[in-house]
Amino acid sequence: MKRIAAVLAVLLCLLAAVPVRAEALTVDAASCILMEKETGQVLYAVNEHQQLEPASVTKIMTILLVMEAIDEGRLSYEDLVTTSAYAASMGGSQVYLKENEQMSVEDLLKAVCVASGNDAAVALGEHLAGSADAFVAQMNQRAAELGMEDTHFVNCTGLPAEGHVTSAYDIALMSRELILRHPDIRRFTTIWMDSLRNGAFTLSNTNRLIRYYEGATGLKTGSTDSALYCLSATAEREGMELIAVILKSPTSDKRFEGAKTLLNYGFAAYSLTHASPEEPLPSVPVSMGTAGQVSLTLGEDTALLLEKTVAPNLQQKVVVEPSVKAPVERGQQLGTLRYTAGEEVVAEIPLVAAESVPRLTYGQVLLRMLRCSFLMEPFGG
Repeated sequence: MKRIAAVLAVLLCLLAAVPVRAEALTVDAASCILMEKETGQVLYAVNEHQQLEPASVTKIMTILLVMEAIDEGRLSYEDLVTTSAYAASMGGSQVYLKENEQMSVEDLLKAVCVASGNDAAVALGEHLAGSADAFVAQMNQRAAELGMEDTHFVNCTGLPAEGHVTSAYDIALMSRELILRHPDIRRFTTIWMDSLRNGAFTLSNTNRLIRYYEGATGLKTGSTDSALYCLSATAEREGMELIAVILKSPTSDKRFEGAKTLLNYGFAAYSLTHASPEEPLPSVPVSMGTAGQVSLTLGEDTALLLEKTVAPNLQQKVVVEPSVKAPVERGQQLGTLRYTAGEEVVAEIPLVAAESVPRLTYGQVLLRMLRCSFLMEPFGG
């Protein structure tokens, strides 16, 4: 019996080590998606392009535009924002701003990220764009630039409004843009509890994963009677950050459970690494160029998202052009670093020219020909 028990224990350990397959996932929501941050690769999705109300998950775009303005120097954390009557009139989640009350951009961002303050979101939008309508126009323009084809914003808060819709896929796109380009936002999205007005007003994060899920980094909750319960949840483990979006879940608990299911699957089944040649890259011969060869380097995008079952069997092969004619532009693709597992090509990373090689001018060609004639040297590229 002891031997049987030992064998069963080993089998259970082995089964626990095998990542759950996506087909087995159970997420109680109308729509969901799991995306990896670096590559933007979709790991799992159900009805990801269905247009639905996002509730306060809308505020991810509000936050994104504010962070872009800060990083571009058009806005600073220390700037004071004066609350308008319109901003102060917002219902729903709020930090109870009074008309003409002044608060810093940093505190307003904290109010939006932690407490989902509708009044804080409107105050920031008006300060940045001049009016709430102008800010919403900027939101829709940025959505179009990001390829958010399922989205139309009517306000910057997510309060119910006719025609205010997006999709799980589009939310993942804007979430990725925010956390990839503006990592400083973590200062706000990872806060569990804080305060405003010198401690007089307590903030508690609406995203309880921040406290209870290992590696949670954000991002935004939302709920209304019509949108039901929504969430864009981000978490990072072992250098890989995932985005799980849940739309129209029937209860608050089920949206968090759905997000955890997606995140757990992603962390169990995938790993992120970066391509690195096992040997020095070769140079490519250049004909009719000012240099006889051009060195190679990896392209900018070296991230490799791999299934953990595939990673141990990975093999690498360098495939390059036998030669190239000048001119050669820096960054021009001249080869591929190919990763395979058995017969399957898992990933291909571009190999590009590390420098430019101009084409020889007629004068330079003539001088080379003369030199070759007098010195009896062969003429070549």
